[in-house]
Amino acid sequence: MSDEKLSDHPFAYTATKNGKVLISWYGKQVTILAGEQAAKFLKAAEGADDDAIQQLMARVTGNFKRGNEKLAKKKNA
Repeated sequence: MSDEKLSDHPFAYTATKNGKVLISWYGKQVTILAGEQAAKFLKAAEGADDDAIQQLMARVTGNFKRGNEKLAKKKNA
């Protein structure tokens, strides 16, 4: 997922009282982080700008393409 696709801020998150982080994409919940993973996410998001938080959420949800997937498939084929 390129920076252009994240410019409209498709991701959002909510921290719950019990320490979980709910991440949604275009309003649909896609991931729940708990425990150490939730704590690491909240620490990384603390003080980060909106674009950096979008990148972080894209990574933890698996919706972040690095552009090298085609190369890896060709090497393994």
